[in-house]
Amino acid sequence: MDSWSLQDAKAKFSEFVRLVKSKGPHLVTLRGKPEIVVMTVRDFEALQQQKPSLMSLMRTSPLAGMDMDVERKGKMREVQL
Repeated sequence: MDSWSLQDAKAKFSEFVRLVKSKGPHLVTLRGKPEIVVMTVRDFEALQQQKPSLMSLMRTSPLAGMDMDVERKGKMREVQL
């Protein structure tokens, strides 16, 4: 990811925006430390999309509904409930 100082990004804002649009997110530093990432709305919306839950991924797996034989080795312990 390319990095710009805040001063450079402000001074060359049009170029900065053009590069973000063509090359993707850019890091902006303040006093030499990374502070923000600038990205297009499209990239931001892609990050905000709801990710599927683990359960929904398992339900849609090609292995869903497959019978599995589980064999336990050793003694089972009793647990008081």
